[in-house]
Amino acid sequence: MSEFSLVLKNCNLVNEGTIKPVDIGIKDDRIVLIDGEITSETSNILDIEGRYVAPGIIDDQVHFRDPGLTDKGDIRSESLAAVYSGVTSTFDMPNVDPNTTTIELLSARNKLGSEKSWTNYSYYFGATETNLEEIKKLDPKETCGLKVFMGTSTGTLLVEDDFALEQIFEHCPVTIVTHCEDNETIKANLDKINSKNKELDASFHPIIRNDDCCYKSSSKVINLAKKYSADLHVLHLTTEKEIKLFENIDLKNKKITCEVCVHHLWFDESDYSTQGNFIVCNPAIKKLSDRNALREALKNGYIDYVATDHAPHCFEDKKLPYGKAPAGIPLIEHSFHMMIELHKQGLYSLEEVISYMSHKVADRFLIKDRGYIREGYKADLMIFDLNKSTLVSNDTEKTKCGWTPFDGHTFNSSVYGTIINGKEIILDGNLVSKNSSAEKIIFNR
Repeated sequence: MSEFSLVLKNCNLVNEGTIKPVDIGIKDDRIVLIDGEITSETSNILDIEGRYVAPGIIDDQVHFRDPGLTDKGDIRSESLAAVYSGVTSTFDMPNVDPNTTTIELLSARNKLGSEKSWTNYSYYFGATETNLEEIKKLDPKETCGLKVFMGTSTGTLLVEDDFALEQIFEHCPVTIVTHCEDNETIKANLDKINSKNKELDASFHPIIRNDDCCYKSSSKVINLAKKYSADLHVLHLTTEKEIKLFENIDLKNKKITCEVCVHHLWFDESDYSTQGNFIVCNPAIKKLSDRNALREALKNGYIDYVATDHAPHCFEDKKLPYGKAPAGIPLIEHSFHMMIELHKQGLYSLEEVISYMSHKVADRFLIKDRGYIREGYKADLMIFDLNKSTLVSNDTEKTKCGWTPFDGHTFNSSVYGTIINGKEIILDGNLVSKNSSAEKIIFNR
């Protein structure tokens, strides 16, 4: 019997801050050898032909809409779209129907993941003002985190009561992740605009959900985290003002961290004139100065890594008038393309892009045996080409909602293949497996 089930030949490996030519030997679901040349015989050899190989992308913020909201997307459709794009692991949000706010409902979602997911999966638990006893039962090894919505969201997932927040931050056994917007500020901004009898469109979105709205909320949760020495991660930073709340020390020494989403690195408020509701999301895309500050803060280590907040909505719903259209953008198919464009513009090195999309996410959540290409680790790999472009079209999108703000855009890179737990899933841009090899993610904590 061969010592390998799969050998990748002629790889340009992007991993742990270096790029080097290697062969990679895989046995079953694990990497067993990384060497300059592997000569052992095996029946399954994949010649990478000098393309780049990196650890698969870990996206810690997605909305796959399952259960209950599956007209927009579902675990199977959205995770498969992710795999086509080099994403191998996803953390899915709790604002589904019913909201994931009990241990029983969390178990049900994990069962759905085992049945439907193409990506390795973990599901956030949702905080409410009344489910503290359920929160206390969470297992840090089994659950990625607790999601606390500080601003308006779906269903009952909104925690505004100060006593409830204090109790959550004092007793939560897992990482707390927060959506930081202040509802009172949002309401005051909206009332001010309405008093002038303005007809609202998407361009008002960053005015209603402005930097003060975000800063007030982020400051509050950071103060709570410091008071209770809680493990806090602030999701989707959008403002220059918030950056100074964080430190640029080594990630391993941080207990309070933050991330930026790819759309906040890409778009700014000038894009509402052409994109309208199709780039309306919460927190809002804001000023050019905010976008540029976020880019710099990621480079300098104040922001730790990148995510998508992939949020599919039906195309017809996004075409409704601004006040009725839902907020959210489907982005998981193009997050890597977007980051490579920023790399080609000279903003980030290729090694940094991989760190932002895989290494640092694994480090932040202490993911077991994933996020790096190392001997003994799970064989979650993406293969990509910097010399082959990708023309984007709504007609070819894999997400169930079938649209993208990048319709008609050409990206100067492509994802060639994706391997998950040692199994080839996508090769040459095509699905080559009839079955998923995804697993539930485990955490070393």
